[in-house]
Amino acid sequence: MPAQRETGEYAVTSTTGESVRAFVPRPLPPDPPLVLDAFHPLLDRANQALGRLDGLSTLLPDTELFLYLYVRKEAVLSSQIEGTQSSLSDLLLFENEVVPGVPIDDVREVSNYVAAMQHGLERLRDGFPLSLRLIREIHGILLQDGRGGDRTPGEFRRSQNWIGGTRPGNAAFVPPPPERLMECLDSFEKFLHDETQTLPLLVQLGLIHVQFETIHPFLDGNGRLGRLLITLLLCARGALREPLLYLSLYFKTHRAAYYDLLQRVRTQGVWEEWLAFFLEGAEVTAKQAADTAVELIRLFEADRKRIQAIGRSALSALRVHEYMQKKPLINIGLAARALNLSVPTVSGALARLAELGIAREVTGRERDRIFAYTQYLNIVSAGTEPIR
Repeated sequence: MPAQRETGEYAVTSTTGESVRAFVPRPLPPDPPLVLDAFHPLLDRANQALGRLDGLSTLLPDTELFLYLYVRKEAVLSSQIEGTQSSLSDLLLFENEVVPGVPIDDVREVSNYVAAMQHGLERLRDGFPLSLRLIREIHGILLQDGRGGDRTPGEFRRSQNWIGGTRPGNAAFVPPPPERLMECLDSFEKFLHDETQTLPLLVQLGLIHVQFETIHPFLDGNGRLGRLLITLLLCARGALREPLLYLSLYFKTHRAAYYDLLQRVRTQGVWEEWLAFFLEGAEVTAKQAADTAVELIRLFEADRKRIQAIGRSALSALRVHEYMQKKPLINIGLAARALNLSVPTVSGALARLAELGIAREVTGRERDRIFAYTQYLNIVSAGTEPIR
C-alpha cells in the first residue's frame, strides 16, 4: 500500500460574498513517490496496444481519411461529457453547411474542438513546445464564437471558479484561488518540460491530466482541454506519429468512476487507483482504435471491388466513393465542386452507390439532398450517442 499522501492544502478565500476553502495542489510528482510495482502488467499491455496502434498508422492507405472522422468523434465525445447534445452526424451536417437538428451552439462548440486540436498539432509539428502559451492559444480557439465566448477565451482566469453546485459554498470542488493560480501553473509547466523525469510516459500523462483538472486554470473549457492534452502530449513525446488515441469514449462510458477518482485523488491521494483506471482506459481505447482502423480498411477495399464490378459507370462512382472516405456525409453540389465534376455526374454516381447499398440519401428531400456512407459512419459513430 502507498504511504498516506497530502496532495495539497486549502487556502481560505472570499468570493461572491462568502468565505470558502479553495484547494491548492502540491507540485508533481506525488510525494511520497508512486508505488508502481503492481502496475507493470497494466503498463506493458497499454504500451503494447499503443505500439500496435502507432504501427498501424503506417499501414493505413491514407491516414488523413481515418483521422478526419476520428478527431471529430473525439470532439463530439469530449463535448458530450460537458453536456452538449450534438452527435457526429450533426457535426458533419454543420460542416456541409446544413443546419443540424440540435442547438447550433452545441455543434459550433464541437467544431471549435476540432479546430483547437488541429492548431495544437500544427504548432507541435512546427517545433513549438507544449507550454502554457500554447495551452492558452488552444483554449482561445476552443471557446471562440460560441457558448463560452464570453468566458475570456485564451486567458487564465482572474476570478474564482468552482465545480458542481450553484455557488462556491456548496460546490463539489473549489480549485486554487486566482492569486495562487500562476504558482500552480508554473509548477505544472516545469513538470511538463522535466527531461529528468523517469516515470513511464503513460503514468506522466495520468498525473498531468488530474493536475490540470485540479488547477482548473480557465473559467470554461477545462475538461475538454484537459482531455485534449493527453493526445497532444502523446504526439509531442513521440509515442504516436498521428493523433489516434483519445480517452473520451472511455471516460464517457465510465464517467461516474472518472469524476469520483479525480476527486478522491485530491481528497485522499489515491494516485495508484486513478492510474490503474487511466492505464486500463489507454489500453482499451488503443485496441478499439486499432480495430476500427482495420475494419475501415477492409470496408473500403470490399466496397471498391463491388464498384469496380459495375462496368462503365465505375469510374465516376469510384471517384465519389474515394471522396466519401474523406467526407462520409456529403452534399451533391459541394462534392461536385470539390471533385470538379458536373452535378448530374455526381448524382448518377451516388445513385449507383445507393443501388449497391454503399451510400444512402438521409434527408428525404428532392433538393439539397445529403448522402451518407452509412457503414463507415456506423463503424466510427459507435459510442457517440448523446448522454440523456
